[in-house]
Amino acid sequence: MLQLKRLATSWTWSLGIALTAGLLMGIAAAPANLWPLAWIALVPLWLLSQVQTPRRAILGGIIWGVGYHGLVLTWITGLHPLTWMGVPWLASLAIAWSCWGLASLWGALLSGIWVGIMAWLTPKQSSGTRLLFGTTIWCCLEWLWMHSPLAWTSLSFTQSPGNLVILHLGQLAGPLTVTTALVMINGLIAEVWLHPSRRPSLGLIAGLLIGLHLLGWGLYSRPLAQVPDRALEIGIVQGNIPTRIKLSSEGLRRSLENYTSGYLQLADQGVDAVLTPEGALPFLWVGSQEQNQFEQAVRSRDVPVWLGTFAQQQGRITQSLLTLLGNGEILSRYNKVKLVPLGEYVPFEATLGKLVTRLSPIEAQMRPGLPNQKIETPFGQAIVGICFDSAFPQLFQAQAAAGGEFILVASNNDPYNQMMLAQHLAQDIMRAIETDRWGAQATNTGYSGIVDPHGRSRWISQINTDEIHAGTIYRRQTRTPYVRWGNWLTPLLMISTGAICLRHHRPRRTSI
Repeated sequence: MLQLKRLATSWTWSLGIALTAGLLMGIAAAPANLWPLAWIALVPLWLLSQVQTPRRAILGGIIWGVGYHGLVLTWITGLHPLTWMGVPWLASLAIAWSCWGLASLWGALLSGIWVGIMAWLTPKQSSGTRLLFGTTIWCCLEWLWMHSPLAWTSLSFTQSPGNLVILHLGQLAGPLTVTTALVMINGLIAEVWLHPSRRPSLGLIAGLLIGLHLLGWGLYSRPLAQVPDRALEIGIVQGNIPTRIKLSSEGLRRSLENYTSGYLQLADQGVDAVLTPEGALPFLWVGSQEQNQFEQAVRSRDVPVWLGTFAQQQGRITQSLLTLLGNGEILSRYNKVKLVPLGEYVPFEATLGKLVTRLSPIEAQMRPGLPNQKIETPFGQAIVGICFDSAFPQLFQAQAAAGGEFILVASNNDPYNQMMLAQHLAQDIMRAIETDRWGAQATNTGYSGIVDPHGRSRWISQINTDEIHAGTIYRRQTRTPYVRWGNWLTPLLMISTGAICLRHHRPRRTSI
């Protein structure tokens, strides 16, 4: 233990240890799912904050973040080649790698800022104060980061889907509850390294770790009430239409054929409704589509469908999921809230719109949906997310609090590899657990699935295949503490930290 502390004080070794620890955190996440590594991979950052200057600590924290976020987000490079969009090969390569680099650095800023603040404020604090400060600061930064336009790799994400027990802590105050546990345990381990004489702390660490998992197990082991009259038979169509051909005449033909055929097969099986992926029919849905073979099929079977397509609002295109009734009428519409930067809109459009190469396969910038949408269906209110929305838990919590009874997620996921598909499913599993809801996911290329409120996958599709599946989910009206009160834990940590700061800076009374 002392050896690692000495290495941490060496600048060269500090950087190497930080990068290695970040990579370890990266392989804790899906698809490797080596989730136990996350309970030790933050220790070097805690050590850096105590043995290095703030400037050096910040650089070490950024390098840690590049290791973590860079490894987890390598699937972004799958954007290349974009030659099908008319982008030259070298330019396509530069775009893909630039997107990966920027996304990785954006995440790395969080760990860099955190370790810099810790190196500046806490070296002279007591162990308890340092642990509380560190946990509070990380949760505040991650909370802000999760409300930014670009988030994917929160610390809690490293536990999905491998550690379903600990993910149930998310039912208490959301994913930051799991983040709190991870940061605190890593901090306790670091304190033992920094102060070897405090070996009894190892017992505290073991006890806390076991206690957290026992609490999660208590939530995980609760039986699910599967009331027959709350059952909903959902049909899922995975069309497997490559994005590179989707907007061509061949792609449009295949989309109509695959999704019409899949809908008809599922309707004939007697499902209550059919769910399709994001952009299943990649054209603008305007008014009546009676000449469209897909709508003709819906009218002939009278089975509702959640249709992923493009719509229009205030002169701009939206990425939408329509609740299409059996008579062809639109009952409700969900517009994607979290659009992909550069892929679906250009950040700072007024100044950068003409300078940034746009990757969107449509001509106009998309308009994001409002975060407070309520989606009515023939079976009650739904909780809906489209692709990137899955990484933002607050969207699902708000819809559950407003009365949503089951989750529907529509995603494209092409042209990305199996790493991204596994990570997207991991996000959807977390949202199902946090809201205590059944979920159905329809994707273009995989993984489509059915997930129960304990995060267990009842069905998972193969990848890059045409598939249809009929599965049962159940409507639920339970309200977890997170659904009811949102992320109450971070404000509580802030109040506790503020109280300690006030106590330490309170002027002492002097006797006359």
